[in-house]
Amino acid sequence: MPVYHSLGEIPSKRHKVYRKPNGELYAEELMGNMGFVGPSSLLYHVRRPTAVRAIRAVKALKQEAAPPEPLRHRHFRTKQLEQTGDVFADRIPLVFNRDVSLSIVSPAADISDFYRNAQGDEIVYISEGEGALESPYGVLPFIEGDYVVIPRGILHRYRFTSPQRVLLVIESAGYVRTPKRYRNEYGQLMESSPYSERDIRCPQYLETHDEKGDFKLLVKKEDTLTEMTLAYHPFDVVGWDGYYYPWALNIRDFEPRVGRFHLPPPTHQTFESDGFVVCSFCPRPYDFDSEAVPAPYAHSNVMSDELLYYANSEFMSRKGIEYGSITLHPDGLAHGPQPGRTEASIGQKQTNELAVMMDTFRGLQVSRQAAGVEDKDYYLSWLEL
Repeated sequence: MPVYHSLGEIPSKRHKVYRKPNGELYAEELMGNMGFVGPSSLLYHVRRPTAVRAIRAVKALKQEAAPPEPLRHRHFRTKQLEQTGDVFADRIPLVFNRDVSLSIVSPAADISDFYRNAQGDEIVYISEGEGALESPYGVLPFIEGDYVVIPRGILHRYRFTSPQRVLLVIESAGYVRTPKRYRNEYGQLMESSPYSERDIRCPQYLETHDEKGDFKLLVKKEDTLTEMTLAYHPFDVVGWDGYYYPWALNIRDFEPRVGRFHLPPPTHQTFESDGFVVCSFCPRPYDFDSEAVPAPYAHSNVMSDELLYYANSEFMSRKGIEYGSITLHPDGLAHGPQPGRTEASIGQKQTNELAVMMDTFRGLQVSRQAAGVEDKDYYLSWLEL
């Protein structure tokens, strides 16, 4: 989990009288998960964050599963999707279960609406683009290759500074956190972790707005978008501190592990949540024993569905994939290198692959949209020609 962080001006004690220059009180807001026992931050607003002028229902966000298909390995070419739209309302669902959903979107607008996801944490992988995530906690710049982690309930918006933009959105019902095995009993990332607190980027600076008006906020709850009209600009925080805030980690700051012989996928774990994990496959040297087989051995996903998003067009054990491809290897089936890939890997010195992997412990449903761009012959790609 993130470390303690603070921005702006805060009083010496929590819940102490804290007044504006005109003598009025600043409005406190405690923001955290699991009621009053989980990670939290305390924010100080110029105006009450509870002031809402109007509400209206906007849109139901349906995750429509494709018709049942025979069990098989699957490959989806997301570059064939029409991906232009609103960064929040027009995300294209790809796969989902009760613990996690995966969607993709290419936002059209340079600046998004204000938004709050009140039903899940988000890990947003910036596949293309750069800009900043703005929130009451401050400005968090992002670049291509960043994982931007937005805990549940945090109000935010996107400001893009590049014309190309593709976001892969992992939405989690549970709390997204650093893997427990990377942390010591005090919560610090250990020397054996593939990244450290220095690699985690927090909001950098505050932009405090004291503005009265009509500010539109989209809130997602129970797969429905509700529009709330706020009476004051939501970025009116003068200071805050705590452990609950948006943060970023670039995939290239993940330090891949290499051994004499092949190391299994959990070596590449980056995040954990309830019911799934996320791993990062990064450029790295291959295994260094002269008799090593760098390509992974065939394995069966028992009690796990494995999904890979290919952030470039190279992957040591796969053929026929492209940038933006997603492969789904479900529970109940063995998978591994395709013909020729194992032999071709022997003696190779390094790989430039870049991919985001998600392993789930419940089966994934495939969306209607993903099924529409499926390479239906993918399951045949292990046959010898």
